[in-house]
Amino acid sequence: MHMLIELVLLVLGFVMLIKGADIFVEGAAGIATKFGIPQLVIGLTIVAMGTSAPEAAVSITAAFKGNADITIGNVVGSNILNILVILGITAVIVAVAVQQSTIRYEIPFVILVTVVLLVMGAMDGSVGRLDGVVLWVLFLIYLGYLFMMAKKNKEEEETQKQEPVWKLLLFVVVGIALIIIGADVSVDAASEIARVIGLSERFIGLTIVALGTSLPELCTSVVAAKKGKADLAIGNIVGSNIFNILFVVGTTALIVPVPFNPEFIVDTAVAVIATVLLWACVVRQKKLTRPAGVIMLVGYVAYFAYLMMK
Repeated sequence: MHMLIELVLLVLGFVMLIKGADIFVEGAAGIATKFGIPQLVIGLTIVAMGTSAPEAAVSITAAFKGNADITIGNVVGSNILNILVILGITAVIVAVAVQQSTIRYEIPFVILVTVVLLVMGAMDGSVGRLDGVVLWVLFLIYLGYLFMMAKKNKEEEETQKQEPVWKLLLFVVVGIALIIIGADVSVDAASEIARVIGLSERFIGLTIVALGTSLPELCTSVVAAKKGKADLAIGNIVGSNIFNILFVVGTTALIVPVPFNPEFIVDTAVAVIATVLLWACVVRQKKLTRPAGVIMLVGYVAYFAYLMMK
């Protein structure tokens, strides 16, 4: 009975995370539009940050509660899931077009920041405050790149129903509240389930919590694919993975040093390999094909089997 209650709380926490992220994105994007911020900037920053909000909330909450294994595990696990599972599923549904700038700059940047995280963690077994500063500097450089890109690529503004500012602000507040509460409930439930079953918090963070916090990315990418806007899918995932490492881990490390379990060296290396695989799959054809999607899904099955054996 106790286990059933914890499972219900875990699902409830995930629902709050997903709905909160959805409401937050709608409100923040609406406010940005009202202030004349270009759609490109909105898509690459607010939407990516919105879908990364659950990871941020869960990781920071977990750090404060002393569950550091969930903090790193959630981010690294989410990044692996984002590429191998979410893009894998999306590519199986429809071939995903990739922009030249994504191949040339953004995917290599994901590889770079993941390697930086790996080196930081492997060097002294933690991601400390100084590391957090370095990650935030890289984050600001990335934001600068996005704004430069936005100036070069003027996009047509989509006509949409204009909501009043008070309503958009309410969306932002309610969205953030749901994300924070959902994160708190999810971390507590996942930790309790791990303790009862005897699973490590690393395993729970890399799988259950990572999948739950990656659901907004999955929804966004699959919906984009079904609507014939599959090119948005990779931008969403790449942007979210960058936010996860630079903003989520960077912010968490500034608040409290985050221990980096030696076992996470393998997991972070898998995240690097997954991103390199993505780049290799799209560099020639400028799109992610169905066979590539199948390879990615098989890759995740192999990784999951490795986790089960540990």
